[in-house]
Amino acid sequence: MAEQVEHSEHKEESFMEKIADKIHFDRSSSSSSDSDSEVKPAAAPEASPSPSSVKAKIWRLFGREKPVHHVFGGGKPADVFLWRNKKISASVLGGATAIWVLFELLEYFLVGLVCHLLIFTLAVLFLWSNATTFINKKRPHIPEVQLPEEPILEIASALSIEINRALSMLREITTGKDLKKFLAVVAGLWILSVVGNCCNFLTLFYILFVLLHTVPVLYEKYEDKVDPLAEKAMQEIKKQYAVFDARVLSKIPIGPLKDKKNA
Repeated sequence: MAEQVEHSEHKEESFMEKIADKIHFDRSSSSSSDSDSEVKPAAAPEASPSPSSVKAKIWRLFGREKPVHHVFGGGKPADVFLWRNKKISASVLGGATAIWVLFELLEYFLVGLVCHLLIFTLAVLFLWSNATTFINKKRPHIPEVQLPEEPILEIASALSIEINRALSMLREITTGKDLKKFLAVVAGLWILSVVGNCCNFLTLFYILFVLLHTVPVLYEKYEDKVDPLAEKAMQEIKKQYAVFDARVLSKIPIGPLKDKKNA
């Protein structure tokens, strides 16, 4: 009987020792995990802002978020305007300059010039092809000329988008909802009329063509210097417009469309 009591006491002691060991092990593992969790945040370095996120916060002209190349469509016309291929861009600008010189300075007419060029080209090729039979040489190889379809479609698509956008803006202005936009368009048309009185359509078109080939590439090159100056200019324009709005525009009676909308 005494042996059974001692045996049961021994079992109880061993059972209590196991429980104590388990509690001690759980405490040690929890303390080690807590220490690891405390060390990990301290060891992890703070993530420095990436250059792209910093660049995205910079104010850009006209509120654009994409590069200048994407603004122009990102295709071959954009490559021409931004001088990605200098030979093609220079040849296009040189051709436009030659056309302007012929029609504006030398006062050629379009139909007469085209006819004279075709006559000269056809006469040279015809005489050259017939002369080869007398000098025993091969006929000249005249390459087959075809206009590429893709660039023409890209230009037509870009023009159609801009024309539709302009028509939509004009329609919005005629409804009388945006007085600010109405004044801006009137001022732009007035400036264009003044410039049009100083030069003819061909000269005006040539000036715009030269500006398209010079201003975007210069802006892309110096945009980090131009954008801060443009931001200051826009802030000053907004301040002056706020003064003009408070003194003049706010005193203009509200149109019937706005009355109906507010009602």
